[in-house]
Amino acid sequence: MKEILLEQFLHYLATVRQLSPYTLDNYSRDLAKLLTFTEEQEVPEWQDVEAKHIRQFVAQIHRQGLAGSSIQRTLSAIRSFYNYLSRERLVEHNPADAVQAPKSPRKLPNTLDADQIGQLLEVPVTDAASARDAAIMELIYSSGLRISELVGVDMYDMDLSDHSLRVKGKGSKERDLPIGRKALEAIDRWLEYRYQLADYSEQALFVSKQGKRISVRAVQQRMDYWGKRLGIQGKVHPHRLRHSFASHMLESSGDLRAVQELLGHEDISTTQIYTHLDFQHLMQVYEGAHPRAHRKDKK
Repeated sequence: MKEILLEQFLHYLATVRQLSPYTLDNYSRDLAKLLTFTEEQEVPEWQDVEAKHIRQFVAQIHRQGLAGSSIQRTLSAIRSFYNYLSRERLVEHNPADAVQAPKSPRKLPNTLDADQIGQLLEVPVTDAASARDAAIMELIYSSGLRISELVGVDMYDMDLSDHSLRVKGKGSKERDLPIGRKALEAIDRWLEYRYQLADYSEQALFVSKQGKRISVRAVQQRMDYWGKRLGIQGKVHPHRLRHSFASHMLESSGDLRAVQELLGHEDISTTQIYTHLDFQHLMQVYEGAHPRAHRKDKK
């Protein structure tokens, strides 16, 4: 009976809610795990499943190495399934309602140190493409732009006399950002080439060799190219440069609120990850330098 109800629910998702095959696959896989677990626990019907069973199930898949985000997805599938059973008057309660997924440790951003930044930004400018790429990387590191913000910058968004830039971030929220001296110099150099590529109707600051607004993918590819060519360890991408900007700004200023404003973060907790990054760096220095910090190997 349990298998039949599960099949009916998946059919409902496919026909009524018209979920994608990928999403249906996830639902099917997650609920199949729960079905197996309930069989092992000798729980006869879905209405007999209690919150304690769901907690035991979560603990089991957590021990098996499933990440917190994946467990949250599984719990969401279970809640949806029980909401369906409740609407069909087959169960009286949802046992997953009070169960929370374990939190996953937050992954720290991968940054470049000051020496690596200096190495990356020494792009040899020999043509329009290299001038544009140098200006792109200088501007991201100067102002902490998201890739979507960078490709969306128009000529009229800049005030070169005021050394400022207006960008449209998430939720179409605008913010004004400073542009550093090196970035201004790189942009001035790029503009000499840009006028040869783009006609007067094109508003984008950064354009492709066809004279049209450059794409996100093209910027990612060009940064990867320069990272490899200039010998930078690890993959170079726009978000890594943005992370580096945030980390270096916080390290120098200690002003979390100011960094939050510059990055355009809605919630300061998003910015606080950079304080953890800074502490990680301090721990590395401490453990490498303090005479009593070295851990002895266990015998």
